[in-house]
Amino acid sequence: MTLPRFYPIIDSLAWLKRALPLGVKLVQLRIKDHPQEALRADIRAGLALARAHGAALVVNDHWQIAIEEGADWLHLGQEDLDEADIPAIRRAGLRLGLSTHDHAELDLALALSPDYVALGPVYPTILKKMKWHQQGLERITEWKRLIGDIPLCAIGGMSVERAEGAFAAGADIVSAVTDITLSPDPDARMRDWLRVCA
Repeated sequence: MTLPRFYPIIDSLAWLKRALPLGVKLVQLRIKDHPQEALRADIRAGLALARAHGAALVVNDHWQIAIEEGADWLHLGQEDLDEADIPAIRRAGLRLGLSTHDHAELDLALALSPDYVALGPVYPTILKKMKWHQQGLERITEWKRLIGDIPLCAIGGMSVERAEGAFAAGADIVSAVTDITLSPDPDARMRDWLRVCA
C-alpha cells in the first residue's frame, strides 16, 4: 500500500477546511477534551469533507465513533490499545496506524498487523510531554529494517527542512503538527510540505 508522504495532524474542522483544498490527501483528526456529541459531529463532518476532496481522514483514538461513523482509518497510541477492541476494529474494516517509541511497543504493534507504524519523537517536540527522548534518524533506519514493507511514519519535531533526512533514513511518511500550526503562514507551509513530499 502506498500512502501519501505528507501526513499533517490537526485538531479541528477549521484546520481540515484549510488543509484539504491545498491538496492534502492524508490527514489525522486528533481532537481531545471534546464532549462526546460534539466530537461525533466533528468526526462525521470531517469524514464527509475528506471524502469530498478525495482524501483519507484518520480518526485518532476514538475507535467506537470511527466504527459507527464509517471511518476508513484509525490511529491508536499505545495507551489506547488497552481499551480498544481490536477485533471489532478489524471486523469494521478500519485500517490501523499505531504509535511506537521503543522495541517493546514495536513488538506489540507488529503483532496487530498495522497498516502503518509511527515512530517518534524523531526530534524534540513541544507538542506534549513525553518520557522518550528524541529517537534520531538512526532509529528510523532501524525501524524500517524491522518492519519491512509496512509504511513507516516519522513524527515529532518534524519540519519541512528535516523531511528529506527522514525520508533518506527510511521513513515512508512524515507527520507534522506544530511546524504548520505555529507557522506565521500555515497555508504556505503546507504547500511547502506538499512540494517536499511530492
